[in-house]
Amino acid sequence: MSDESTMMSIWEHVGELRRRLLWILVFLALGVLVNFGITQYVLDFLAVPVGGLQNLQSIEVTENIGVFMRVSLLGGFILAFPFIIYQIIAFVMPGLKGSERKWIYLSIPFAFIMFVAGVAFAYFIMLPAAVPFLIEFLGVKTTPRLSNYMNFVTNLMFWIGISFETPLLIFILAKLHLVTPRSLLKGWKIAVVISAVLAAFITPTVDPVNMALLMAPLMGLYFLSIILSLFAH
Repeated sequence: MSDESTMMSIWEHVGELRRRLLWILVFLALGVLVNFGITQYVLDFLAVPVGGLQNLQSIEVTENIGVFMRVSLLGGFILAFPFIIYQIIAFVMPGLKGSERKWIYLSIPFAFIMFVAGVAFAYFIMLPAAVPFLIEFLGVKTTPRLSNYMNFVTNLMFWIGISFETPLLIFILAKLHLVTPRSLLKGWKIAVVISAVLAAFITPTVDPVNMALLMAPLMGLYFLSIILSLFAH
C-alpha cells in the first residue's frame, strides 16, 4: 500500500470518527432537551433518600441552576445511551465479520438494561444505606448542600451504572476471542482486588458495609461474565 493510499485511509477513519462523534453530540443534546421537562421531578426523586429537597440548602447564587443542568445532562445521557452505544459500535463495525456484527447489535438493548439496572441498584440499595450513615455520623446535625448532595448521588449512580456493563463488555471481548472462560476463571483473585478498589473509589464511605454492598454485585457480575463468555465461544 502506497503512502498516499495510507494517508487517505487514515483521513477516511478520521472523517468517520468525526461523523460518529457529531451524531453522539446530537443524540445527547436531544436527550438533554427532552429531560429538561422532567428534571424538577427527577430532582425530587433523587432527594427522597435525604428526606426531600427541603432538607437541602444552597449557598451560591448559581448553585440551583448548576445542579439543574447537571441532572439534565445525566438524564439526557441515559436517554441517549442506546444511540451512543450504537454509534461507537458502528465505528468499529467495518472490521467485524457478519456473525460478530449480529451479536454486537443484539447487545445494545442489553447494554441499556444493565446500565439502568446499575442506576436502580445505586438508588434503591446503596443510597438508603449510605445517606443516613453519612448524615448521622458522630451525631452532629447535618444539612447537606444541594450541589454536594446531587454531585454525590449522580456520581454514585453513574459509575455503578457503568460498572454493570462488565458482563456485556466481557461477552464482546470473548466473542472477539480476546478472552476465554478459562482465563477469566483463573483471574478471579485479580477480579476481587479490582472490585475492592472500584468499591473504595465509587462508594462515598470507607466502612465495610457500604463497600460490601457494592463488591457483592461486582463479583456477581464478574462470574455472570464468565458464564456469558461460555456462550460466546
